[in-house]
Amino acid sequence: MNGALAFLSDYTIQNVAFGAAILGTISGVLGVFAVLRQQSLLGDALSHAALPGICLGFLLAGSRSLPAILAGALLTGILAALVILVLTSRTRLKTDAAIGISLSVFFAAGVVLLTYIQGTGNASQGGLDTFLFGQAAAILRSDLYVMGAIALVGLGIVAAFWKEFKLVTFDPDFAGSLGMPVRRIETALTLLIALAVVVGLQMVGVVLMAAMVIAPAVAARQWARSLGAMVTLSALAGIVAGASGALLSSLASGLATGPLIVLAATLLVIVSLLFAPQRGILWSVIRRRRAAHHLRGRQVLATIHDLASAHHDTSYPAEQSMLDAYHGLGTGAVLSRLEGRGLVRRTTHMPQEGPHWELTEEGRAQARESLGETPPESA
Repeated sequence: MNGALAFLSDYTIQNVAFGAAILGTISGVLGVFAVLRQQSLLGDALSHAALPGICLGFLLAGSRSLPAILAGALLTGILAALVILVLTSRTRLKTDAAIGISLSVFFAAGVVLLTYIQGTGNASQGGLDTFLFGQAAAILRSDLYVMGAIALVGLGIVAAFWKEFKLVTFDPDFAGSLGMPVRRIETALTLLIALAVVVGLQMVGVVLMAAMVIAPAVAARQWARSLGAMVTLSALAGIVAGASGALLSSLASGLATGPLIVLAATLLVIVSLLFAPQRGILWSVIRRRRAAHHLRGRQVLATIHDLASAHHDTSYPAEQSMLDAYHGLGTGAVLSRLEGRGLVRRTTHMPQEGPHWELTEEGRAQARESLGETPPESA
């Protein structure tokens, strides 16, 4: 117990865990709007577009000053977002093409600037390339204040314009008919994604930041039925993924924090896709099996009913082997389930020919209902 407390009281571990929680919250909340607006790749484009801003911030500050680097990253991220919006609104390019162009151009410019900086011999540029994949262990308490301030600004804007963001996300045409500035609101949502990207640069880096924007929202989408619930669950998923990845990297020396955070978020997505009620793959398989069993049961009931009608005997005993031959499969399991539901019962009739079955009164009623027949008493 004392060892665990000592571990959690470690200064570096605390910084990493708090930073991961901040990142998980802001990326989880804002990622929801990107996923619902079918702009999941937007986070990828804006995170890669942050690289030239990181380099420009370093060149202007002359050192690895986090405020300057994040300001530069935010600037180029916003510029990339505006390029995407202009290309989609002023040309015939689709959104995916505009995102691909913006991502490639800005990331290429960032690589050129990074190569230039590395060739200048500036001693303070050491470790600048860690922004590609993140270096959570280097986070200081002062860095947390900067990250927290940016996150609070983003969350505050979402809270202030919640109704507008919600309406534009789900029905932009209706929002436009109400006189809302839809284009400006969509631009604001896009720029907020850039804020989330900036918060996560030091934690998970340029390359992996897109996963933190998408994964928590995708996981939350499987469980939630409303926007408020989805945003809350996405933020929680982001916090869990960030904190667990950060703690795992602290327990095992030599493991990078950023990739572990992304892997933890991916694990949450896999679990959600498999086990979430209603939308999970497992529940879908169960529902399909139940539907298939129900359909097969109705077919067998209808066959026994048709045989009884053809023989003008409501208690006609249908031979199981004949039912097997008619349906082309073994009906024993189906008949057992129907018997358990009180729809059919075994009957003694020519034992040498195998088991026979007849409909109960409830079974006859269900068979008539499935066939759309009118009950005899109401005829």
